[in-house]
Amino acid sequence: MSTFPHFPDGAVPLSASSGSVAASTASATLTPPTNKTASISGFAITSSGSTAATVVSVTITGLLGGTMTFTYTTVAGATLKNDPLIVNFATPIPASGPSTNIVVSCPSLGAGNTNASTSAWGFAS
Repeated sequence: MSTFPHFPDGAVPLSASSGSVAASTASATLTPPTNKTASISGFAITSSGSTAATVVSVTITGLLGGTMTFTYTTVAGATLKNDPLIVNFATPIPASGPSTNIVVSCPSLGAGNTNASTSAWGFAS
């Protein structure tokens, strides 16, 4: 039986975060151990507003089946909060192969944005 009840037997938990970035790309990379396959269970993007309202495309690369894209918006007003984008996949999505990183990237939210963070979680088996 797995130590982690929602993971397959022998799976290694993975998590990553970009930390807080200002007006630049916020990426979280799930890196599996050598010869293991990473799977993403979910991700979250949180941020403050920007000088101007902005729409960006968040991507997840390294996935079996190709890149996934999600739309994320920011409000006008650097001290305002944006709605978070939190996605929990009903079924974890595996990487395209063993030892392949899964990367969740949120592009720069533009001028005036002082805080953006991307986090991702999953496992390797």
